[in-house]
Amino acid sequence: MKVDVPTLVEQARLGRPRAVARLISLVEGASPQLREVMAALAPLAGHAYVVGLTGSPGVGKSTSTSALVSAYRKAGKRVAVLAVDPSSPFSGGALLGDRIRMSEHASDPGVYIRSMATRGHLGGLAWSAPQAIRVLDAAGFDVVLVETVGVGQSEVEIASQADTSVVLLAPGMGDGIQAAKAGILEIGDVYVVNKADRDGADATARELNHMLGLGESREPGDWRPPIVKTVAARGEGVDEVVEALEKHRAWMEEHGVLAQRRTARAAREVETIAVTALRERIADLHGDRRLDALAERIVSGGLDPYAAADELVAGLTGLPGDSQDPPSGPGRGYASPA
Repeated sequence: MKVDVPTLVEQARLGRPRAVARLISLVEGASPQLREVMAALAPLAGHAYVVGLTGSPGVGKSTSTSALVSAYRKAGKRVAVLAVDPSSPFSGGALLGDRIRMSEHASDPGVYIRSMATRGHLGGLAWSAPQAIRVLDAAGFDVVLVETVGVGQSEVEIASQADTSVVLLAPGMGDGIQAAKAGILEIGDVYVVNKADRDGADATARELNHMLGLGESREPGDWRPPIVKTVAARGEGVDEVVEALEKHRAWMEEHGVLAQRRTARAAREVETIAVTALRERIADLHGDRRLDALAERIVSGGLDPYAAADELVAGLTGLPGDSQDPPSGPGRGYASPA
């Protein structure tokens, strides 16, 4: 059923959760009205501070997110939470476990919590997360907290979607070893050692600090990720985390990094949408005589796969191929959605 997008957007701006929920549902369902929705939201977005929280399962991401919501609400800020849960292999839906842990905020009109299923998308986020973040931003929330699935050191996609990325670790879970692996040391703007009342918390913080010191060299004035110890279940150390987040935001604004990150985020989103559209058009070619003809020429040795791909792209876009460039990998430079 077609919806009245301008009215829905206006209701979302007034803080009505049903309208926000409906807009995100249109995003998740790839509604035919999605272009209209995004066009209506474009001039309203760009004000929310997007904070991503990631880390291995069991480090207390949901509890930490809930504690951050409480801290920001004390400061009078409207807060939205986008909690990305693993998809059910049967229904495709999300478990909604994160929303259960944040039930204390359910009756607060200044808080909106939404769970999204990954639906098989890797990297810790759902495919539609960037558009959902834009909905929450345009709805007037001051802070958007994005909690990722929690699948280990491969879950680094949040760094491309958040203004500030928070990496959570906990003592006694092997996180010191995980932190040494590729990705984790590169995406964190703030590191949090949660469950700091457990044995080994100080050692975990020291080890992490040592690894950060071994990382890439920083120039004077560059951001040095702080390490904050918390006991999120009791609210201990949460104010220090908020202070670290605000310091990072101020540093980014002072050095122009915030604008750079948001521009890069928009560029990736445009690229993803464009590549997805191309993939859909290519999928429509299965069984098409043009694709079969290219395949036959490859089999007969009259054409190589890269030249065939160039012809296919040229036919779909009207742009010439790029067969003169050397291959750069299996896809030879053809991007895939983030």
